[in-house]
Amino acid sequence: MMLIQYQVPLILACFAAGSLCVGFILRKPSGHRAWLVADLVWVVLGLFGTLLAILAGHYMEDSSRIDRQINLAQAASTRFDDDAARFRLRHCTAPGTGTPVATLCEKVEFLSASTARNADLPLFLKAAEGASPLLSLSLFGTPGQMKEEAGAMQAAAARLSPATLLSFSADDEKTREALGTITTARPEIAGDYRILARSYEGLITEITRLKAEWERLQATAWILAVQILAISMVAFAAPFRLGKAVADLRR
Repeated sequence: MMLIQYQVPLILACFAAGSLCVGFILRKPSGHRAWLVADLVWVVLGLFGTLLAILAGHYMEDSSRIDRQINLAQAASTRFDDDAARFRLRHCTAPGTGTPVATLCEKVEFLSASTARNADLPLFLKAAEGASPLLSLSLFGTPGQMKEEAGAMQAAAARLSPATLLSFSADDEKTREALGTITTARPEIAGDYRILARSYEGLITEITRLKAEWERLQATAWILAVQILAISMVAFAAPFRLGKAVADLRR
């Protein structure tokens, strides 16, 4: 986290250090051994930095994957909320105490309550957008702000638990009895509830996948440090190549 927070000063410091070294080498005549060393530094660090950047590209692929999964989870959450609201509006205004309809309405309320933690999902979008160092440079926010935002996203990740959703079942024994009783007399109510139950099961599936993608992204977060080091190496080596070009022009 420290390396990520101070990535801009680190990259600028590497560039400044490279420029300082080239400043001393510029005093040497063209063809001096110092310029051969400069060429070697540029080739070695440039190649090594490129290889590290390629490795870091895998993290970006994981970041894109979690972004897509967040969209799927949000769509599933919205679909369930709409189905639940439609069911309550159509069938739960005055269902009557102890009736099968009242049983189904009570179950819908439990299912809706179990998805209340889905309010944390938008924070995952911000986490995915900030997955790349180039998109979360501390130049655009102080390290303290970045640390606070990262802590908020981590807390949201901890709160988002598929186990919370799985603690409620859309098809328990009491619900099946109510559906069996009401299917013949009011098939439209039974049909609406089955649609809602499928939406709930789909939401569980998408959030479970989202949690798995998030944990995998966190497990490979060290690649961010690798990417920053790659950029820093290229920043240090770039002045050497520029200095070599200036020396060639002097001939």
